[in-house]
Amino acid sequence: MSGHKLAVLSGSSIAFVVASMAALPFGPRIVFAPPDNNPTGTKTAAELAAEVRRDFDTKHDKVKEIAEKALAEAEKGTPLAATAKELADQAIIGMNEAKARLDELDQKLARRNTNADTALSAGERFVEDESFKAFAGQTRPRGRVLVDVKDITSLTTDAAGSAGALIPTDRRGLQVEQPQRRLTVRSLLLPGTTASNQIEYEQEKLFTNSAAPVAEGTAKPQSELQFEDKTANVRTIAHWMRTSVQILADAPGLRSIIDQRLRYGLAFVEEQQLLNGSGTGQNILGLVTAATAYAAPGSLTATTQIDIIRLMILQAALAEYPPNGIVMNPIDMAAIEMTKDGDGRYLIGNPQGTIQKALWGLPVVETQAMGVDKALVGAFNLAAQIFDRQDATIDVSTEDQDNFVKNKVTIRAEERLALAIYRPQSLVYGDLGRVA
Repeated sequence: MSGHKLAVLSGSSIAFVVASMAALPFGPRIVFAPPDNNPTGTKTAAELAAEVRRDFDTKHDKVKEIAEKALAEAEKGTPLAATAKELADQAIIGMNEAKARLDELDQKLARRNTNADTALSAGERFVEDESFKAFAGQTRPRGRVLVDVKDITSLTTDAAGSAGALIPTDRRGLQVEQPQRRLTVRSLLLPGTTASNQIEYEQEKLFTNSAAPVAEGTAKPQSELQFEDKTANVRTIAHWMRTSVQILADAPGLRSIIDQRLRYGLAFVEEQQLLNGSGTGQNILGLVTAATAYAAPGSLTATTQIDIIRLMILQAALAEYPPNGIVMNPIDMAAIEMTKDGDGRYLIGNPQGTIQKALWGLPVVETQAMGVDKALVGAFNLAAQIFDRQDATIDVSTEDQDNFVKNKVTIRAEERLALAIYRPQSLVYGDLGRVA
């Protein structure tokens, strides 16, 4: 049957033609089930659209096949039942609904492709939050708004949105970014969350391995694994600043303040605490504070910085914790890379290219949070775990007499976390011997 003839049939007579299939023995009855309202699960929008399209094409082809067969039977004068016509009409309606759903998915997918999914910064998530938009949209904002601006590392993404009228065309935000330290210590450690103000855990203290060959029928030796009860208190890191209330109408400027000052300020201090916190007062007990002091094992002698790093690795390995990383100050890593042999050739560094930051097969993490002429070697994945109690949040408020009088707004950033150190023996800390 030609496409033109089908097009004619698809008008007022198509319900009659297709309905005949319900009464004929050679065709099944077709039921159109609309897609589930929430079928995605772990499927992407593209996968869902492709699935609905395949389903629609299959049903469309089947209806076309039935129509062709029904037309052949109709030309023979086969009578049609009223119920068959009714079922055919329902089938056509169902197919149209499936087509409408497919068109809707295609449109959504097209919009998503136009605004591709990107990881938003803390500032972007704040200025595009609906509660903040409502707050900033007031003629004279009064009150406060609190928004969670958690970073999703470890990988989580949010669809990029539009601030719309929030961004006036006659005002420029703060566009200059301040230099920022590359923050790395958190990424070395196990992540975790807590709903409590305190983490109680067992710290591994001593392992005595008494395993030995034994004769049949004799008592087996007993080994000892000793633990010590420890507590890691959740600590708060916070700061705030006051700025002009006009910043609420300047999305780029507000985003810059949150990302470049407030959020980064939290992360900067967090890295210092995770590495060097004293554990006293409101300070976190840091990795360096809890680490085992370096002592050259096996009566071996180190004559260079590289030798000391190697013996630190050995010390951790002899404690049965093979290390997986080294933390150093960039100055010390640069000194090692500049080391030359007797002929003036670089031992490790390559001025004409890039090198992977690694020593003795282990990656080197450079951070200025580590003191100069110091190094921390360890099995960081076994040593400690971070517990986030409150992810970084941004709080904007005009509820202050000084703010009201001076037309100012207060912006506060805050986070709460604890650090549990399970195995201090897996961390080795000490001097590199370069600085007298």
